[in-house]
Amino acid sequence: MISFNKSILISFLLIFNCALAQDKFTLSGTITDAGSNETLIGVNVIFPDLQTGTNTNEYGFYSISLPEGTYKMQISYLGYSIITETLTFSEDKTINYKLIESTESLNEIIIEQDIERLNIKKPQMSVNKLSINTIKQIPVVLGEVDIIKSITLLPGVTNAGEGSSGFNVRGGAADQNLILLDEAIIFNSSHLFGFFSVFNPDAIKDIKLYKGGIPAKYGGRVSSVLDIYQKDGNSNEFHMNGGIGIVSSRLLVEGPIKKEKGSFLVAGRSSYAHLFLPLFDLDNVAYFYDLNAKLSYRLNAKNSVFLSGYFGRDVFNISDSFENTYGNTVVNFRWNHLFSDKLFSNMSAIYSDYYYGLNLNFVGFDWNSGIQNFNFKYDFKHYLTNDLKLEYGLNSIYYKFNPGDIEPSDESSGINSFKLTNKYAFENAIYIDAEHIVSDKLALSYGFRVSSFLRLGQDELNVYENDNPLNFNDELQIYEKANPIGSESFDRSNVIKSFLNFEPRFSLAYQLNEKSSIKASYNRMTQYLHLLSNTTSPTPLDIWTPSGEYAKPQLLDQVAIGYFRTFKDNLYSLEVESFYKKIQNRIDYIDGADLIANNAIEQVILNGRARAYGLEVLFRKNEGKFKGWLAYTLSKSEQQTPGRNTTETGINDGEWYNTAFDRTHDISITASYKLNNKWTFGSNFLFQTGRPVTFPNGQYEFNGINIPNYESRNSSRLPTYHRLDLSATYNPSPDSTKEWKGEWVFGIYNMYNRRNAASINFGQNRMTGQNEATRLAIFGIIPSVTYNFKF
Repeated sequence: MISFNKSILISFLLIFNCALAQDKFTLSGTITDAGSNETLIGVNVIFPDLQTGTNTNEYGFYSISLPEGTYKMQISYLGYSIITETLTFSEDKTINYKLIESTESLNEIIIEQDIERLNIKKPQMSVNKLSINTIKQIPVVLGEVDIIKSITLLPGVTNAGEGSSGFNVRGGAADQNLILLDEAIIFNSSHLFGFFSVFNPDAIKDIKLYKGGIPAKYGGRVSSVLDIYQKDGNSNEFHMNGGIGIVSSRLLVEGPIKKEKGSFLVAGRSSYAHLFLPLFDLDNVAYFYDLNAKLSYRLNAKNSVFLSGYFGRDVFNISDSFENTYGNTVVNFRWNHLFSDKLFSNMSAIYSDYYYGLNLNFVGFDWNSGIQNFNFKYDFKHYLTNDLKLEYGLNSIYYKFNPGDIEPSDESSGINSFKLTNKYAFENAIYIDAEHIVSDKLALSYGFRVSSFLRLGQDELNVYENDNPLNFNDELQIYEKANPIGSESFDRSNVIKSFLNFEPRFSLAYQLNEKSSIKASYNRMTQYLHLLSNTTSPTPLDIWTPSGEYAKPQLLDQVAIGYFRTFKDNLYSLEVESFYKKIQNRIDYIDGADLIANNAIEQVILNGRARAYGLEVLFRKNEGKFKGWLAYTLSKSEQQTPGRNTTETGINDGEWYNTAFDRTHDISITASYKLNNKWTFGSNFLFQTGRPVTFPNGQYEFNGINIPNYESRNSSRLPTYHRLDLSATYNPSPDSTKEWKGEWVFGIYNMYNRRNAASINFGQNRMTGQNEATRLAIFGIIPSVTYNFKF
């Protein structure tokens, strides 16, 4: 009888749930740019009467379920005219929308209050998004628009200074950032040792930086995720645009393969300042070039395919005696499939390669190294209800690490071929993430990622006595390399070491009122790859190595809490966040560690820990002729590597010390002013605490040689860094109906010629015999002019 009643109850619940489902109908589709048919990311689709809405995903798809009835709908996206419609729901609908770029000034575009509330309510925090139009208005060195330099103007983001590559997020190292271009991993984000980024701004559609509360679909790094998507190309008309600058030029070509179904895009950049060096009797050469390409094709209403690629190279040559070549290669095939109006999927097959080569003619050998990976991803987004959306998927990456090989470039050089042992690894992950609107005031995002890492067999692996590759000399109080007692070789199918980690993610938003909310987040992340570098910023010579017996995976735990508020109908916005994070197994190097061409890196490293905490403030003016933001960060970033037992000193006597990327105060002010249709002005001001460094605090004489004695690690700082940049954009014919349109961009980098210190070196003056400090500054005041065009 009980079983019979239970069956009736289950049947009743199923019928009731089906009835509820039948009362709701799904509206789905894709939103694109009316001119180019380019899909738009993050478009708001709002139903004000129901206080509900959704956004388009990375491929412009949206889905929302509504009860039967007639409702007002509003579609809005920054820089585009708003679409307002009244729709009647009595069945499921598929409607694709095309947005028209607004010709009105931004302060004339009215966005209703309900749209603001949805942004305030979202549990997503610690995320910054910059549009390409905003980035192009920021003054930059030598007039070359730079995505990486632009994000350093945001709170919590810094770099090691002028001429440095990479960037640092919330006190993390540059190698702890996951950089994605169309979902492919980019291992080096800089051209010419950090002067420019590898991303051509003309080819980029969307940029998003995650500093915390990172969704479960991302993994493999412990500091941040920089997710960049390329444009698909114009499937309506053929267009070209580009720019001619002082040191480089760029050109982009796009057009339809088949109108409104398929498109192509090809974009190239190259620098050419080296062509003028012979005029000054200089034999040195330094230049870069890169190429972006993409094919997009919509097979039918449910299937689209994409093939994209990137190829970039840097060449640095000194008098034909030394040549350095390095760069990234990426190829990515993606397939979008719509299983239903509520289930969207994307499958990606990706090849990525980072190459570094040296041609040392003066000693007669060539050096080659790099890292290759093959990456497979399958991601799903499931719109269960308006209040509950799921994202889930899997990811597998196969790595091949080439630490380096030496080949003689001349038979008479006397150099023998030498190969560092290749390393191999396999990284896998599954994940699920839920975005859940619990009530009108409370929204949650929660999920987890399970990652595994298999260190695969290699040709030669050192074996040490007591499994200890690093000895501590009690008498001298220093670490010394241990001598291997043998070596082992493994088949590629063997697993030398395996790791398995559970990575939970959680964030929430609680709406205090229509204009403000508080948010909090926690995330654990795992990083299995390590960049071997003891410089303040990454260099092309740095080598990536996988986790294994002696280099353990880095584990991050981060918490953040914030207050978010809009003012005057979103004219102004304020974001205040506080964060704390700790990292286990952060690699540190013994004093005097030699990392170049080292086939036994385990002999110079120790596993330590790191921590960072701080306060971030971002105040924006979002609309009007005058726009911009003020960003301030107060933070601390430290590292500690204690001894492995009570007799060892560890690094820096086992005490906490400042990391090389610790900046106590970081202030940036970015502004743009549209004077009229012809003139737009931009400016940014930066003020940062000087970078930590280690200076000598004394010296002693040994056999007639002065030997410096150094203070505790990173206990001093370089002088404070600050500069002011200005730009002016002139459009001579803003109302022209001609197909050719052009504009001039004038810039001044470092307006008041501040000689910011990149380093301070100490040495003995050969003439006086006195010790002296030499300050190196890279940039003074630099004017620039660029001509941009499109037709």
